[in-house]
Amino acid sequence: MRQRLSNFLLAAAIACAPAASHAFETSNGKRILVIGGQQAVSVMDPAQKYDQSIRTIQQATYDALLKYEGDPPELKPLLATSWSSNADATEWTFKLDPRAKFQNGDPVDAAAVKASFERTLKLNKGPAWMFSDFLKAENIVVDDPQTIRFKLSQPYAAFLGLVPWWYVVNVKEAMAHEQNGDYGQQWLTEHTAGSGPFRVKRVEPNSLYELETWNEYWKGWPQPEKARLGGVIYRVITENSSRRAALARGEIDIAGSLSPEDVDQLATVKGVRITRKAGTGMGGFGLKFNTQGKYTSDLNLRRALAYAFDYDSLLKIYNGKARLMDSPFPPSVQGHIAVPDMPRRDMDKARAYLAKSKWPQGGIELEYVYVQGLEEERQMGLLLIDNLKPLGITIRMVPLTWPNMVARGAKVETSPDIFASFSSVMSIDPESAAYMYHKGSWGQYYATHFLDDPELFSLIDRARTLADWSQRQPLYEEIQRRIVADQPEIFGMIRDRTTVTRDYVQGLVDSPIRMASEFDLYPLYIGR
Repeated sequence: MRQRLSNFLLAAAIACAPAASHAFETSNGKRILVIGGQQAVSVMDPAQKYDQSIRTIQQATYDALLKYEGDPPELKPLLATSWSSNADATEWTFKLDPRAKFQNGDPVDAAAVKASFERTLKLNKGPAWMFSDFLKAENIVVDDPQTIRFKLSQPYAAFLGLVPWWYVVNVKEAMAHEQNGDYGQQWLTEHTAGSGPFRVKRVEPNSLYELETWNEYWKGWPQPEKARLGGVIYRVITENSSRRAALARGEIDIAGSLSPEDVDQLATVKGVRITRKAGTGMGGFGLKFNTQGKYTSDLNLRRALAYAFDYDSLLKIYNGKARLMDSPFPPSVQGHIAVPDMPRRDMDKARAYLAKSKWPQGGIELEYVYVQGLEEERQMGLLLIDNLKPLGITIRMVPLTWPNMVARGAKVETSPDIFASFSSVMSIDPESAAYMYHKGSWGQYYATHFLDDPELFSLIDRARTLADWSQRQPLYEEIQRRIVADQPEIFGMIRDRTTVTRDYVQGLVDSPIRMASEFDLYPLYIGR
């Protein structure tokens, strides 16, 4: 009751608070859009890392050969004007736009694209896992300045759908700032060397990231010059309530990572626009177990936890604006099936599995790590505490900043028992979803489970090398069933896709292929 009263008073305060006329700033007569994000941008280099905040900056400052647009997502030209493959999907050819240039004036030609792909493969970080098993640097061929060809060692039908996440870096510029053989990684942490529509102007680590518009962007702009932004400021505001209040007062123009309760409270605020799509997207939420950890290496314990979890209460945390996952694959992914016997709350089954575990009486404490300031993940921790109490299992809740969570999850020795994570697949091809459970993904934020199942790995490896969908489909059905049987996580829910902005923000185009609260800045403008 006290919590409900507190929420009511807070909502009333927000509704009655005087709002600023706008958050956007001006510079040289141009408007600067302000985004309030929950997490920092730990690195800008496309070859090192990606998450929702990083990708918001990367796609604004870099270009890829192709780009996803729309709902359902479709591949569109960007640096490439056309593409083709041979019959068995072992060779892919791209024709480049001759207009493309980096922000320093260098051409984005086939040699530059080759150098960028080579750098990512050498560093073996970030998106490298997508192609490293199939693509060697020596098999990236420059046919002419505007034609590049990728010769794969095996058929890989998923190749095209992953190309949009390989942003092209001006390696020549990056190497001018190389330190001790790091391929420019340190410099590219807070600088960019891209061809995208924005460039970095100012970085205050963990606090603020300012981009300025590159007016000479080679592809041009969708808005008339008068409406074009002068830049974008991404402000880190870790607390949900602070982001919500900032948007209500007009201190920011877009708020990311708001809880369902925040969104509902903002619905009555004048000048706020809420856009929502039902939960059919490409990403989901799960509570990932460290399957090589001290306690959660026990499959029976993992199953006990999954059956003890209250899934209906999970949906209530989202005010019903979500749907439960019925597979490890999101519903929009090709080949998705509803896996039979997905765990749902059943305390008899939970106790039966616990009895088969090494800790039949419980008596253990599990560490639950979640994003500091993300209220719904905090509530999930409280839900776990309540759900597991009858099993004699306690939960220690540990809030961390997202970069620190990612660092913890990078090694099996430091990955927590339970890691709260939203994850989004990178392609409509099922390879993207399946590979999250392959050993090749260990240490990525979506693979802190460190699942070790050689038979599953063999299925994934086989399915990804076939070009014929009729042969791939039954394999992906078996992969989904096997992942559920391994119980590497509590499979949670797919949220409704919700964006919350001031009502003068125009041009916001969402696509389910993007992570939640990942924004495409290129088409945005202020409509006043």
